[in-house]
Amino acid sequence: MFFKDIIGQEKAKRRLINEIKEGRIPHAQLFCGPEGVGKLPLAIAYARYINCQSPSDDDACGTCPNCIKFNKLIHPDLHFVFPVVKKKGASKPVVCDDYISTWRQFVLNNPYFTLNQWTKEMGVENQQAIIYSNESDEILKKLSFKSSQGGYKCVIIWLPEKMNVECSNKLLKILEEPPSMTIFLLISEQPDTLLTTILSRCQRFNLPAISEYDMTNMITNRFGIEEISAKEIAHASQGSVLKAIDTIQTNDEHKEFFDLFVSLMRLCYARKIREMKLWSETLASMGRERQKNFLTYCQNMIRENFIYNFHKDELNYMSSSEKQFSQKFAPFINEKNIFGIMNELSEAQSHIEQNVNAKMVFFDFSLKMIVLLIQK
Repeated sequence: MFFKDIIGQEKAKRRLINEIKEGRIPHAQLFCGPEGVGKLPLAIAYARYINCQSPSDDDACGTCPNCIKFNKLIHPDLHFVFPVVKKKGASKPVVCDDYISTWRQFVLNNPYFTLNQWTKEMGVENQQAIIYSNESDEILKKLSFKSSQGGYKCVIIWLPEKMNVECSNKLLKILEEPPSMTIFLLISEQPDTLLTTILSRCQRFNLPAISEYDMTNMITNRFGIEEISAKEIAHASQGSVLKAIDTIQTNDEHKEFFDLFVSLMRLCYARKIREMKLWSETLASMGRERQKNFLTYCQNMIRENFIYNFHKDELNYMSSSEKQFSQKFAPFINEKNIFGIMNELSEAQSHIEQNVNAKMVFFDFSLKMIVLLIQK
């Protein structure tokens, strides 16, 4: 990845490049922002630029020995940490290096992706990916060696919020006092869930949503979509490349979530308890990550339907099918129940993350929706 490959984020690129030119490279940075705004590819482009032997004013050269190694993400001083799962029958603790070849190819093929997509790539959709405690020992061991190329050693930690507590605590000292010529780049979507001791040791760098202008250009250039349609997709994407691509590809999962959401709301309104129980069993058969993604989708739909009542089209980010459903459903989401519904969804998501029985979680939520929907 080069800076030129990052969609939008021109202000962020310029700030990072200026820091390097001025010799103000923080030893630990926390790149924050929602999914799909380019945090990981930006971090990789930044690491490349730092180690490039002949950088230009705005990007790495792409031809020096270091850049050639970065082309395949195999530079010996570039280290990745990311959530993984234990392989069946594994006799030793799992570490990121067990998946490093898969990870490199996955990132090179599509640098904008979600945890759910990465979990599927590992072939273990039904397990929750985390960063295990022994990963901290691997990091310390790798950083104990001298830089093989004489430049910076870069450790990119994707989703540090997935580190277990023991791993986080082991990294505190090295984050505060890393070896010379070593930088940590933490890529987070939920920075508030990190240990405060981790946050205090990092310089926070918030990345905004990608502008509609830059998103529209990406859609027209990459997918050949006419400008009018591209602008509609760009607006609906809310600054996320992932949402834009999902819209373009008519993502099957998104459609499935929409159908499940509509089905639940109608069953709750009609108080069809038996069918609600069957609905809950359907959700329980999904993998944990998909269950969490569905609950996130539900929260978004509740929020969008509440806003829909204000008749401000520019503030709504729904597909045509979602808008059509909302014409009749939106009045049921109002000031009296929106906070209650959002709280229940948040609690359900928390329970799923804690591996509570999914059938119970979804059936309990559906029962509560019967009461909440009649509060008008």
